[in-house]
Amino acid sequence: MSEERVERLLAEVHDDFGMIRVLEVEDYRFLEFGDAIEQSCVFTADPSWLEYDYTRAMLIGALCHETPESALFLGLGAGTLTQACLKFLPLEDVEAIELRPDVPRLAIEYLGLDDDPRLYIRIGDAQELLESAESADLIFVDLYNDLGPAPAHLGWNFLESCQNKLNPNGWLIINQWATDDGKPLGAALLRGLFHRHYWELPVKEGNVILMVPADLEQTLELPALTLRAEGLASRLGYSLESLIKAIRPAT
Repeated sequence: MSEERVERLLAEVHDDFGMIRVLEVEDYRFLEFGDAIEQSCVFTADPSWLEYDYTRAMLIGALCHETPESALFLGLGAGTLTQACLKFLPLEDVEAIELRPDVPRLAIEYLGLDDDPRLYIRIGDAQELLESAESADLIFVDLYNDLGPAPAHLGWNFLESCQNKLNPNGWLIINQWATDDGKPLGAALLRGLFHRHYWELPVKEGNVILMVPADLEQTLELPALTLRAEGLASRLGYSLESLIKAIRPAT
């Protein structure tokens, strides 16, 4: 019989939004919100390792841009995607906006988030702080609490403002929940807002990653994206090929 996996509580804090916990199970650490709702998974030997398909799919969204120099993360979590982007992309300036002050503190203390000089973290509501953020080549929206996606995930004005914050040739990457039919939550609104001009990448965790270009003249070049992913595969330690094959036009 295999040994039972031992779960160790490393930290627990309570703030105005509820509980945050950091747990360790063997070689992994987990950031949890509320009643055991897992937010992030970190491989302690390499905090830039992306364990889940939805984070790998968001990295694919970043690879839609040939040479991104700046990125804005709305929602930090444990920072694994942020660290992967800092490690594998030619980024020079990265801003992250996180609602809960304890999240980046715990990420640095327990989850291997590096104090990278290119990274600037601001604490506050993304909907309020977006206006004062710098424009970016890549913008990631990953705003979840223990009850699910924050209202901003379906906020027309907010998502429109995110797209407007993109530099020319930039990409907006949204981690969206999927409905039972496999479409992204709020598909009708998204189709209207972005004029059906975006791409979707469904993943097994029950999410759909949306890849939205800065304007209607811009398109997703799959061959170039595939080449960039293949060039990174040996450094990543995994292939993105099967996920790239699942990319589809807006549904």
